[in-house]
Amino acid sequence: MFRIGEFSKLIQVSVRMLRYYDETGLLKPAEIDTWTGYRMYSVEQIPTLNKIIYLRDSGFNVSEIAIALSCDDNTLTIELLEKKQCEIKKNMQLEQEKLMKIETAKQELLNGKNEIHYNVSIKSIPSYYVLSLRKVIPNYYAEGELWKELSDFAKERNIDLSEDTFSIYHDEDYREENVDVELCAKVNKSGQDIGSFKFYYTNPVPIMACTMVYGDFSNISIAYNVFAKWLQKNSQYTMYGENRQIVHRGPWNEVDPQKYLTEIQIPLKRMEKMSCDN
Repeated sequence: MFRIGEFSKLIQVSVRMLRYYDETGLLKPAEIDTWTGYRMYSVEQIPTLNKIIYLRDSGFNVSEIAIALSCDDNTLTIELLEKKQCEIKKNMQLEQEKLMKIETAKQELLNGKNEIHYNVSIKSIPSYYVLSLRKVIPNYYAEGELWKELSDFAKERNIDLSEDTFSIYHDEDYREENVDVELCAKVNKSGQDIGSFKFYYTNPVPIMACTMVYGDFSNISIAYNVFAKWLQKNSQYTMYGENRQIVHRGPWNEVDPQKYLTEIQIPLKRMEKMSCDN
């Protein structure tokens, strides 16, 4: 079971939306902790949440989503999707992205979703001396502009940046906007801090769960779903610290998005075993 912030980070859905789905009755927490009142979620709820998301992205309102969720037979859900598809086509301002998502949802329901499998490995991460830039950016898509800002700063001051770079996400949960991101690039020489640009040694991470994500950046959310299942199965670990991300192949060195290569890293710690005194 995961607290709402942990579940938000793993499934890439904001806490605000999870609370909204709870209030509207679309997705209630699996449990409410009787001592703390925390909302607790389970990986078994991920398929329902994914269905809510693709229906929402297809233009369904709350009441329509509730009807679709109440259908045990996928045939009725497909009929609802086709009806929505016709409504959109009649609209003078067709939203092509929604049509594509509807078609994808239909195919998933007809053929069964072929889940991409990711291997999760454990490794230790040493401390690195880095030049970092940490800012709150509008959304995750703005990270590219932040990398350009870091690169320009280094060029202006003749700082030799290593190709070993990574991003650290400092928010405790997934954010749709105002994302707290820190970019880090390894450097060989010390430098002077200027504004948001800092030189320092990162903290080592003794236990880091890692997986490689191949293909378009949209696959990253699927990889986080796999992480959630892996963590629930390996209950001796718990999330501990800020997630990291390394893009080994991206838009700057690879034309084909299907050949992108991203490494996701989640710091963990071992749970202490409970003992009882006789």
